[in-house]
Formats: sequence, structure tokens, C-alpha cells
Amino acid sequence: MNQVSAVQNRLGAYLRDRRTRLDPAAFGFSAERRRTPGLRREEVALRANISPTWYAWLEQGRGGAPSADVLDRIARALMLTGVEREHLFLLGLGRPPEARYQKPEGVTPRLQRVLDALDPSPALIRTATWDVVAWNRAASVVLTDYGALPPAERNMLRFIFLDPRARAAQYDWESVARLVLGAFRLEAARAGAAAEVEPLVEELSRLSPEFRALWRDNAPPDAHGEAIKTLRHPVLGPLALEVSMFGLDGRSDLMMLVYNPATPKDAEGIARLLAAG
Repeated sequence: MNQVSAVQNRLGAYLRDRRTRLDPAAFGFSAERRRTPGLRREEVALRANISPTWYAWLEQGRGGAPSADVLDRIARALMLTGVEREHLFLLGLGRPPEARYQKPEGVTPRLQRVLDALDPSPALIRTATWDVVAWNRAASVVLTDYGALPPAERNMLRFIFLDPRARAAQYDWESVARLVLGAFRLEAARAGAAAEVEPLVEELSRLSPEFRALWRDNAPPDAHGEAIKTLRHPVLGPLALEVSMFGLDGRSDLMMLVYNPATPKDAEGIARLLAAG
């Protein structure tokens, strides 16, 4: 068996597995007189608006590589999750689907408990458009009190360019702003969120001359970023934090940022702030 045939067979097996997991009654099909569980091939083809013969060939590992449009319609027909849809494209085309941004609906209690367990390391979860949707107590006392802000203002880019406290906290605000803007542009593009960030870009271009100039500059982002970020905290003074970013399984729309204290002294200072309430 050649490599192409092996790939097609894996795609066919995956389609069969997903198809047999679906309840016919949930889609308005009769569940009677079925020799095997799940939908029939022709029912999936009907839902995907493709030829039943073509779909049967795909499950049998024949007919060549399907187009991205066909895979997308099959994904919808089989009610695949985002992760399952990505796996389908990797099997069928050898690449993930084009980014399709979906506005997140918040985080689960489980994710919030993860953030809370990270104290005294400030930690937060942000979207691809840099809206902060969850944070822990350490983030509130070190970075900013997101809970005191209206939800529409909990945006990291808006805070950096419009809030005087952000400038006061940075030792080299211009370098930080340039680095941050390059990372923001890259993340929004990867997430397919170009249309979603347009209102924010227009607002910041109108309100911040620095943002307008840097956005027009369109310089490529620094691939390395900052290993250690030093803030000028109003109570603790210089505060060194190691910044790490983590993607979340099954949530390509979200990113977790953890600001780990770089020294025991930094950790003790944050712990004192948390103890003081």
C-alpha cells in the first residue's frame, strides 16, 4: 500500500467512526431497519450536499483528495467539534483548515480554578483580540484590577495605549508597545480575526498617535519576545516576572499568560499584597 492510499484509508476510517456516533433521530431520520448504528452514508451526503457516490468513495479510501469546501461541508454534516474538524483537514489535505475566528463565550469553572491555583503568579486568559476574559487575584494586584473595569474595557491593547498607568509601569514603554503590537497583529491574523479587530484598531488609531504610527509602520514582530518583564509597581517598586504563554486544549480562541515571579523576593512581595487584600 502506497502512502497516498494509507492516508485515504485513514480519512475513510475517521469518517466512518464519526458517522456511526450520530443519532439518526436527532437529525429527523428514522432509526428503524438499520443494520449498523449511526447515520447512513447517503444521509451524511444529503446533509453535506454532495454526491452519495463521492462520499462513499471517501469512506472507502478512493477518489483522491477532497477539496477544502467538501471537507468543510462534511464537518458540518457530521457536527464535528473544532478539534475534530482540524483533524479531518489534516487527514484529508495534510494541513489545518483556514483560521475561522469564533468569539469566545468565557471560560469554564475548571479553567478559573487553574488560574486561582497559580497565585502568587499573576495569570490571565485572553482572546485572539486581546480581550481579558479571566484572571486570578495576583493579576489584579500586580497588573490591573480587571474586575473594576467594564467588560468592554478589559482589553490589553487598549490598556497599554490609553491608560496612563500602563506607561508608568514600563521602564521602556515605546519598546514594549512596539513588541506588543507586533504580537497582537500576528495572533489576530493566525486566528482569522482581522475583521473582529478592525473596530479596536480604528478606535486606537483615533485616540493614540503612538498606536497610529506603530500600526502604520507594520514592522514584523520580535520572534523572541521578552524572557523577563520588569515592571515598576506602585507599591513593590521594580518587579521582575518571567512571562510564558500557553494554548488551551480544544480552545484555539484562547491563550493563557502566566507571569511567574523571577526571584523569591518578587514572589514574597506579591504574596504580601495578596495577604493584605
